Amino acid sequence: MDVITCGELLIDFVSTEANVTLAQAATFKKAFGGAPANVAVGVARLGHAVGFMGKVGDDDFGHFLADTLHEYGVDTRRLVFTDRARTALAFVSLRSEGERDFMFYRHPSADMLWHADDVDRDYIAQARIFHYGSISLISEPSRNATLTALQYAGEAGVLRSYDPNLRLPLWPSSDAARVEMLNGWQYADVIKVSEDELTFLSGKDSLESAARSLWHDALRLLVVTQGSAGCTYFTRTESGHVPSFPVQAIDTTGAGDGFVAGMLVGLLESGLVWDVRSIEKALSLGSAVGALTTTQLGAISALPTMTEVKAYLQDKR
Repeated sequence: MDVITCGELLIDFVSTEANVTLAQAATFKKAFGGAPANVAVGVARLGHAVGFMGKVGDDDFGHFLADTLHEYGVDTRRLVFTDRARTALAFVSLRSEGERDFMFYRHPSADMLWHADDVDRDYIAQARIFHYGSISLISEPSRNATLTALQYAGEAGVLRSYDPNLRLPLWPSSDAARVEMLNGWQYADVIKVSEDELTFLSGKDSLESAARSLWHDALRLLVVTQGSAGCTYFTRTESGHVPSFPVQAIDTTGAGDGFVAGMLVGLLESGLVWDVRSIEKALSLGSAVGALTTTQLGAISALPTMTEVKAYLQDKR
Protein backbone atom coordinates (compact mmCIF):
# COMPACT_ATOMS: atom_id res chain seq x y z
CA MET A 1 0.00 0.00 0.00
CA ASP A 2 1.44 3.38 -0.98
CA VAL A 3 -0.93 5.65 0.96
CA ILE A 4 -3.59 5.19 3.63
CA THR A 5 -5.88 8.07 4.56
CA CYS A 6 -8.26 8.30 7.50
CA GLY A 7 -11.06 10.54 8.71
CA GLU A 8 -14.40 11.87 7.56
CA LEU A 9 -16.42 10.49 4.67
CA LEU A 10 -19.70 12.25 3.94
CA ILE A 11 -22.30 13.35 1.42
CA ASP A 12 -22.03 16.85 0.01
CA PHE A 13 -25.29 18.30 -1.26
CA VAL A 14 -24.02 20.98 -3.64
CA SER A 15 -26.20 23.80 -4.91
CA THR A 16 -26.88 23.49 -8.63
CA GLU A 17 -26.84 27.30 -8.89
CA ALA A 18 -23.74 29.48 -8.60
CA ASN A 19 -23.42 32.74 -6.66
CA VAL A 20 -26.25 31.99 -4.24
CA THR A 21 -26.40 31.51 -0.49
CA LEU A 22 -27.62 28.26 1.01
CA ALA A 23 -30.92 29.96 1.81
CA GLN A 24 -31.31 31.10 -1.79
CA ALA A 25 -30.39 27.76 -3.39
CA ALA A 26 -33.42 25.93 -4.75
CA THR A 27 -31.89 22.56 -5.66
CA PHE A 28 -28.88 20.49 -4.61
CA LYS A 29 -26.96 17.63 -6.21
CA LYS A 30 -25.63 14.70 -4.16
CA ALA A 31 -21.85 14.32 -4.25
CA PHE A 32 -19.11 12.28 -2.58
CA GLY A 33 -17.31 14.29 0.12
CA GLY A 34 -14.73 14.31 2.90
CA ALA A 35 -11.22 15.68 2.47
CA PRO A 36 -9.22 12.53 3.43
CA ALA A 37 -11.43 10.41 1.18
CA ASN A 38 -11.00 12.89 -1.68
CA VAL A 39 -7.23 12.58 -1.24
CA ALA A 40 -7.52 8.80 -1.38
CA VAL A 41 -9.41 8.97 -4.66
CA GLY A 42 -6.89 11.50 -6.00
CA VAL A 43 -4.00 9.16 -5.22
CA ALA A 44 -5.82 6.24 -6.85
CA ARG A 45 -6.54 8.32 -9.96
CA LEU A 46 -2.82 9.04 -10.20
CA GLY A 47 -2.07 5.33 -10.31
CA HIS A 48 -1.00 4.45 -6.76
CA ALA A 49 -2.34 1.89 -4.28
CA VAL A 50 -4.36 3.57 -1.55
CA GLY A 51 -6.67 2.59 1.29
CA PHE A 52 -9.16 4.49 3.44
CA MET A 53 -9.94 4.06 7.15
CA GLY A 54 -13.03 5.49 8.81
CA LYS A 55 -16.70 4.90 9.57
CA VAL A 56 -19.98 5.53 7.76
CA GLY A 57 -23.59 4.81 8.56
CA ASP A 58 -25.10 1.47 7.58
CA ASP A 59 -27.50 3.38 5.37
CA ASP A 60 -27.94 4.13 1.68
CA PHE A 61 -25.58 7.10 1.79
CA GLY A 62 -22.87 5.13 3.59
CA HIS A 63 -23.05 2.31 1.06
CA PHE A 64 -23.01 4.82 -1.80
CA LEU A 65 -19.77 6.28 -0.42
CA ALA A 66 -18.19 2.86 0.09
CA ASP A 67 -19.19 1.77 -3.41
CA THR A 68 -17.80 4.99 -4.88
CA LEU A 69 -14.44 4.51 -3.15
CA HIS A 70 -14.29 0.95 -4.45
CA GLU A 71 -15.18 2.02 -7.99
CA TYR A 72 -12.30 4.49 -7.98
CA GLY A 73 -9.87 1.80 -6.86
CA VAL A 74 -9.55 2.68 -3.16
CA ASP A 75 -9.20 -0.25 -0.73
CA THR A 76 -12.19 -0.16 1.65
CA ARG A 77 -11.43 -3.22 3.77
CA ARG A 78 -10.94 -1.00 6.84
CA LEU A 79 -14.01 1.15 6.27
CA VAL A 80 -16.48 0.33 9.06
CA PHE A 81 -20.30 0.54 8.98
CA THR A 82 -22.38 1.43 12.03
CA ASP A 83 -26.09 1.49 12.82
CA ARG A 84 -25.54 3.87 15.76
CA ALA A 85 -25.52 7.03 13.63
CA ARG A 86 -26.21 8.12 10.10
CA THR A 87 -23.69 9.16 7.46
CA ALA A 88 -22.69 12.82 7.72
CA LEU A 89 -24.23 15.41 5.38
CA ALA A 90 -22.98 18.82 4.28
CA PHE A 91 -24.89 21.38 2.24
CA VAL A 92 -22.66 23.48 0.02
CA SER A 93 -23.28 26.63 -2.01
CA LEU A 94 -20.87 27.97 -4.60
CA ARG A 95 -20.07 31.66 -4.36
CA SER A 96 -17.95 33.92 -6.54
CA GLU A 97 -14.81 32.44 -8.13
CA GLY A 98 -15.84 28.94 -7.05
CA GLU A 99 -15.57 29.58 -3.29
CA ARG A 100 -17.97 27.76 -0.99
CA ASP A 101 -20.29 28.07 2.01
CA PHE A 102 -20.98 25.00 4.17
CA MET A 103 -23.68 23.78 6.58
CA PHE A 104 -22.97 20.45 8.29
CA TYR A 105 -25.31 17.82 9.78
CA ARG A 106 -23.30 15.79 12.33
CA HIS A 107 -25.20 15.34 15.62
CA PRO A 108 -23.39 12.94 15.78
CA SER A 109 -22.59 11.41 12.42
CA ALA A 110 -21.11 7.99 11.82
CA ASP A 111 -17.58 9.26 11.13
CA MET A 112 -17.50 10.80 14.62
CA LEU A 113 -17.96 7.30 16.08
CA TRP A 114 -14.80 5.85 14.52
CA HIS A 115 -13.16 4.06 17.47
CA ALA A 116 -9.61 3.06 18.40
CA ASP A 117 -10.76 -0.57 18.27
CA ASP A 118 -11.50 -0.04 14.56
CA VAL A 119 -7.85 0.86 13.84
CA ASP A 120 -5.74 -1.96 12.38
CA ARG A 121 -2.06 -1.64 13.33
CA ASP A 122 -0.87 -4.17 10.73
CA TYR A 123 -2.83 -2.49 7.96
CA ILE A 124 -1.23 0.89 8.72
CA ALA A 125 2.25 -0.67 8.83
CA GLN A 126 1.86 -1.69 5.15
CA ALA A 127 1.74 1.94 4.01
CA ARG A 128 4.52 4.28 2.95
CA ILE A 129 2.45 7.38 3.80
CA PHE A 130 -0.39 7.80 6.32
CA HIS A 131 -2.50 10.92 5.69
CA TYR A 132 -4.92 12.54 8.16
CA GLY A 133 -6.82 15.76 8.83
CA SER A 134 -8.20 17.63 11.82
CA ILE A 135 -11.94 16.94 11.55
CA SER A 136 -11.54 13.53 13.19
CA LEU A 137 -9.78 15.26 16.11
CA ILE A 138 -12.84 17.33 17.08
CA SER A 139 -14.50 14.86 19.46
CA GLU A 140 -14.29 11.39 20.97
CA PRO A 141 -14.07 8.60 20.04
CA SER A 142 -12.74 9.60 16.60
CA ARG A 143 -10.07 11.77 18.23
CA ASN A 144 -8.58 8.80 20.10
CA ALA A 145 -8.90 6.61 17.00
CA THR A 146 -6.92 9.14 14.97
CA LEU A 147 -4.22 9.49 17.62
CA THR A 148 -4.00 5.70 17.91
CA ALA A 149 -3.55 5.41 14.15
CA LEU A 150 -0.84 8.08 14.26
CA GLN A 151 0.94 6.21 17.03
CA TYR A 152 0.87 2.98 15.00
CA ALA A 153 2.14 4.81 11.90
CA GLY A 154 4.99 6.37 13.86
CA GLU A 155 6.01 3.05 15.40
CA ALA A 156 6.05 1.44 11.95
CA GLY A 157 8.15 4.22 10.43
CA VAL A 158 5.34 5.31 8.09
CA LEU A 159 5.57 8.92 6.88
CA ARG A 160 2.71 10.96 8.39
CA SER A 161 1.05 13.66 6.27
CA TYR A 162 -1.36 16.24 7.72
CA ASP A 163 -3.86 18.70 6.24
CA PRO A 164 -5.45 20.69 9.09
CA ASN A 165 -8.39 21.73 6.85
CA LEU A 166 -10.02 24.27 9.18
CA ARG A 167 -13.82 24.13 9.35
CA LEU A 168 -14.64 26.40 12.28
CA PRO A 169 -18.44 25.72 12.34
CA LEU A 170 -17.67 22.12 13.35
CA TRP A 171 -15.61 23.08 16.42
CA PRO A 172 -16.94 24.13 19.86
CA SER A 173 -14.82 27.31 19.68
CA SER A 174 -11.89 28.88 17.87
CA ASP A 175 -9.66 28.13 20.84
CA ALA A 176 -10.64 24.46 20.83
CA ALA A 177 -9.93 24.27 17.11
CA ARG A 178 -6.51 25.84 17.50
CA VAL A 179 -5.51 23.55 20.39
CA GLU A 180 -6.50 20.28 18.71
CA MET A 181 -5.27 21.26 15.25
CA LEU A 182 -1.88 22.04 16.78
CA ASN A 183 -1.99 18.76 18.67
CA GLY A 184 -2.39 16.94 15.35
CA TRP A 185 0.42 19.11 13.93
CA GLN A 186 2.99 17.62 16.31
CA TYR A 187 2.75 14.14 14.77
CA ALA A 188 3.31 15.17 11.15
CA ASP A 189 6.36 14.70 8.95
CA VAL A 190 4.69 16.61 6.09
CA ILE A 191 2.07 19.33 6.45
CA LYS A 192 0.00 21.11 3.85
CA VAL A 193 -1.76 24.20 5.20
CA SER A 194 -3.44 27.20 3.60
CA GLU A 195 -2.16 30.70 4.26
CA ASP A 196 -5.29 31.56 6.27
CA GLU A 197 -5.00 28.39 8.34
CA LEU A 198 -1.35 29.10 9.12
CA THR A 199 -2.24 32.61 10.30
CA PHE A 200 -5.06 31.20 12.44
CA LEU A 201 -2.78 28.62 14.06
CA SER A 202 0.28 30.81 14.57
CA GLY A 203 -1.19 34.27 15.13
CA LYS A 204 1.49 35.64 12.79
CA ASP A 205 1.08 37.31 9.40
CA SER A 206 4.57 36.64 8.01
CA LEU A 207 4.82 33.22 6.36
CA GLU A 208 8.42 32.78 7.44
CA SER A 209 7.84 33.70 11.09
CA ALA A 210 4.60 31.69 11.22
CA ALA A 211 6.22 28.60 9.72
CA ARG A 212 9.28 28.74 11.94
CA SER A 213 7.21 29.40 15.08
CA LEU A 214 5.32 26.13 14.50
CA TRP A 215 8.29 24.05 13.38
CA HIS A 216 9.05 20.86 15.33
CA ASP A 217 11.90 18.39 15.19
CA ALA A 218 10.04 15.61 13.33
CA LEU A 219 8.76 17.91 10.58
CA ARG A 220 10.45 17.53 7.20
CA LEU A 221 8.27 19.65 4.92
CA LEU A 222 5.72 22.40 5.51
CA VAL A 223 3.79 23.58 2.46
CA VAL A 224 1.66 26.73 2.55
CA THR A 225 -0.82 26.94 -0.32
CA GLN A 226 -1.67 30.43 -1.56
CA GLY A 227 -4.34 29.87 -4.20
CA SER A 228 -3.49 31.41 -7.56
CA ALA A 229 -0.18 32.64 -6.09
CA GLY A 230 1.11 29.06 -5.85
CA CYS A 231 2.69 27.66 -2.70
CA THR A 232 5.61 28.38 -0.40
CA TYR A 233 7.48 25.53 1.21
CA PHE A 234 9.79 25.22 4.19
CA THR A 235 12.24 22.51 5.20
CA ARG A 236 14.45 22.50 8.25
CA THR A 237 17.05 24.67 6.50
CA GLU A 238 15.51 25.80 3.20
CA SER A 239 12.48 27.60 1.80
CA GLY A 240 11.19 28.30 -1.67
CA HIS A 241 8.19 29.07 -3.85
CA VAL A 242 6.46 27.02 -6.54
CA PRO A 243 4.09 28.92 -8.87
CA SER A 244 0.56 27.80 -9.65
CA PHE A 245 -0.87 26.96 -13.05
CA PRO A 246 -3.33 29.63 -14.26
CA VAL A 247 -6.76 28.20 -15.08
CA GLN A 248 -10.34 29.42 -15.26
CA ALA A 249 -11.70 28.09 -11.96
CA ILE A 250 -15.26 26.78 -11.98
CA ASP A 251 -15.36 24.95 -8.64
CA THR A 252 -12.61 24.92 -6.01
CA THR A 253 -14.23 22.09 -3.99
CA GLY A 254 -11.50 19.52 -4.61
CA ALA A 255 -8.54 21.81 -5.25
CA GLY A 256 -6.78 21.43 -1.91
CA ASP A 257 -7.35 17.68 -1.79
CA GLY A 258 -6.14 17.35 -5.37
CA PHE A 259 -3.02 19.30 -4.45
CA VAL A 260 -2.35 16.97 -1.52
CA ALA A 261 -2.87 13.85 -3.66
CA GLY A 262 -0.48 15.16 -6.30
CA MET A 263 2.09 16.22 -3.72
CA LEU A 264 2.04 12.83 -1.98
CA VAL A 265 2.36 10.97 -5.27
CA GLY A 266 5.20 13.28 -6.27
CA LEU A 267 7.00 12.58 -3.01
CA LEU A 268 6.49 8.83 -3.45
CA GLU A 269 7.83 8.92 -6.98
CA SER A 270 10.91 10.83 -5.78
CA GLY A 271 11.62 7.96 -3.36
CA LEU A 272 10.69 10.11 -0.33
CA VAL A 273 13.91 12.10 -0.53
CA TRP A 274 14.01 15.68 0.68
CA ASP A 275 16.29 17.65 -1.61
CA VAL A 276 14.92 20.90 -3.05
CA ARG A 277 14.63 19.56 -6.60
CA SER A 278 12.51 16.56 -5.53
CA ILE A 279 10.32 18.69 -3.29
CA GLU A 280 9.67 21.29 -5.98
CA LYS A 281 8.88 18.60 -8.54
CA ALA A 282 6.35 17.06 -6.13
CA LEU A 283 4.77 20.44 -5.40
CA SER A 284 4.56 21.25 -9.11
CA LEU A 285 2.67 17.98 -9.60
CA GLY A 286 0.39 18.90 -6.70
CA SER A 287 -0.24 22.34 -8.21
CA ALA A 288 -1.10 20.84 -11.58
CA VAL A 289 -3.54 18.34 -10.06
CA GLY A 290 -5.14 21.06 -7.93
CA ALA A 291 -5.46 23.42 -10.89
CA LEU A 292 -7.03 20.80 -13.16
CA THR A 293 -9.49 19.87 -10.41
CA THR A 294 -10.91 23.41 -10.34
CA THR A 295 -11.76 23.39 -14.04
CA GLN A 296 -14.72 21.03 -13.56
CA LEU A 297 -17.65 20.81 -11.20
CA GLY A 298 -17.36 18.38 -8.30
CA ALA A 299 -14.47 17.05 -6.26
CA ILE A 300 -13.60 13.44 -7.10
CA SER A 301 -15.17 13.53 -10.56
CA ALA A 302 -12.77 16.37 -11.42
CA LEU A 303 -9.62 14.67 -10.12
CA PRO A 304 -7.32 13.93 -13.08
CA THR A 305 -5.44 10.80 -14.03
CA MET A 306 -1.66 10.84 -14.33
CA THR A 307 -2.01 10.67 -18.12
CA GLU A 308 -4.14 13.83 -18.06
CA VAL A 309 -1.71 15.61 -15.74
CA LYS A 310 1.30 14.73 -17.87
CA ALA A 311 -0.47 15.92 -21.01
CA TYR A 312 -1.35 19.18 -19.27
CA LEU A 313 2.22 19.72 -18.05
CA GLN A 314 3.62 18.90 -21.49
CA ASP A 315 1.30 21.50 -23.01
CA LYS A 316 2.54 24.11 -20.51
CA ARG A 317 6.22 23.66 -21.45
